[in-house]
Amino acid sequence: MEYNSQQLAQLYKDTLLKDVLPFWENHSVDWEKGGYFTCLDRTGKVYDTDKFIWLQNRQVWLFSMLYNHLEKREDWLRIAANGANFLAANGRDDDGNWYFSLTREGQPLIQPYNIFSDCFAAMAFSQYALASGEESAKDIALQAYNNVLRRQSNPKGKYNKTYPGTRPMKSLAVPMILANLSLEMAWLLENDTLEQVLDQTVTEVMGDFLDKERGLMFENVAPDANHIDCFEGRLINPGHGIEAMWFMMDIAQRRGDKQLINQAVDVTLNILDFAWDKKYGGLYYFMDASGHPPQQLEWDQKLWWVHLESLVALAMGYRLTGRKECWQWYQKMHNYTWTHFADTQYGEWFGYLNRRGEVLLNLKGGKWKGCFHVPRAMYMCWLQLG
Repeated sequence: MEYNSQQLAQLYKDTLLKDVLPFWENHSVDWEKGGYFTCLDRTGKVYDTDKFIWLQNRQVWLFSMLYNHLEKREDWLRIAANGANFLAANGRDDDGNWYFSLTREGQPLIQPYNIFSDCFAAMAFSQYALASGEESAKDIALQAYNNVLRRQSNPKGKYNKTYPGTRPMKSLAVPMILANLSLEMAWLLENDTLEQVLDQTVTEVMGDFLDKERGLMFENVAPDANHIDCFEGRLINPGHGIEAMWFMMDIAQRRGDKQLINQAVDVTLNILDFAWDKKYGGLYYFMDASGHPPQQLEWDQKLWWVHLESLVALAMGYRLTGRKECWQWYQKMHNYTWTHFADTQYGEWFGYLNRRGEVLLNLKGGKWKGCFHVPRAMYMCWLQLG
């Protein structure tokens, strides 16, 4: 079925405001202890009360962002504050590094082994500072951002399991998240700092991780940007590559760089061609660039965020270039995602399908899925298409 952009914009708006947000507002907010429950079953019932820092911060960001950009709704600010206050009190160790997870009450469970906890804290507290006007939130955002800058060359620090020096690699995840994070933080950063970091991320993403011959984004490369023939070195993560491309389009749009916009669209279309499952539809989760068996056993699952980020990239690419391939792919991706992931009975979206597109886990949230990719994509697509 083919829709026009106005019909689609209305669908995304209605789904965001009448379906997705109410699901999280009604089921996830822990008004008693602070923060949010993210482990929600299909109906929204809580099945585990541990609190994962990525998802806690992402939900603070989401409600703060909507308050700042969509409507000054006091209930949204109150939900954001419920998470921000809990995290400010419990989320960091004595050195200011963000833990990975906490108990319901806020006791640390898993050490601050991952730079992404700090990334999402910086994102969250930047938007929350803007929404609340709290100076302390600004300080937390800047401290977390500086943690990321300080740790970017060694994201896991002392928690890194790899033996130093034998096969050094760098990961696409760091510069791509820094690109998006720096745009989020733009209002808080000195202009020179911002432009310097954006330059660095564009150079790395489009220079080091993009294979110019194949037009594909590799997940890991050697420090000198050469390919390494091993599991990690051959890894293609289609969702990451495509998400990185809309981050690049976002930077390019800010700078009026049409060449970078078109390059990012080209790469998006190349990844889609490479990663689309021609038998069952949808995008593979992980792939091996040389066609060898991937080491990830879940390689052929179809994941919600991979498809949602593709919708955002295609909508943005179409708006910025008007290229018909973007619109054709958009329709194809829209039809697949809405017929497979959306739960018409209980609201929100399923996260994990098997290769055939059947629901594998009927959860609405867990350790990795929270109030982020679905509402962000609904908002972004509504914005692009409207």
